[in-house]
Amino acid sequence: MPSPVQLVRPRRHGDTRGWFTETYNRDTFAAMGITATFVQDNHSLSAPAFTLRGLHFQTPPRGQDKLVRCIRGRIFDVAVDVRAGSPTFGQWVGAELSADNGHQLYIPIGFAHGFLTLEPDCEVTYKCSDTYAPEHDGGIRWDSVGINWPLPVGVAPELSGKDARQPSLADFDGPFLYDGRPLAPLA
Repeated sequence: MPSPVQLVRPRRHGDTRGWFTETYNRDTFAAMGITATFVQDNHSLSAPAFTLRGLHFQTPPRGQDKLVRCIRGRIFDVAVDVRAGSPTFGQWVGAELSADNGHQLYIPIGFAHGFLTLEPDCEVTYKCSDTYAPEHDGGIRWDSVGINWPLPVGVAPELSGKDARQPSLADFDGPFLYDGRPLAPLA
């Protein structure tokens, strides 16, 4: 049984002109155990290096599976297990996503998501399995989970006001239920 959070490494086909890659194919993803139907695409630009966005989620019945990729620059992308009853509750996995490596992170419902930009002018796109629903918008504080964010010594991340005020994981009583698939290290 695959881990619920998966690092996807699309194959690039290159020649003298550059490269081509297929970033999403329903059948290929289904073979990996990813069966989400995506209905919304988002695109963000973070101008300063060390901008931190997260840790975010949408609650049921408007939860969102996400497929995240960095199309300009480099980010450290993270998923945190927030499913009640999970043996890996509060644990996290992270990976560097960049325009150069083309990797993507699949984050299912029941996981908080966030990322830290590692250089200026990072652009991130992600697919979502439900549309934005402000009444179901939620999050936990970025520094309450023990994530090893790759911040230089003495540098504080650039945060939105909303992200600075999120509750800590210790104060989180979420609606997500464990589905029998514990979080595993990214392959």
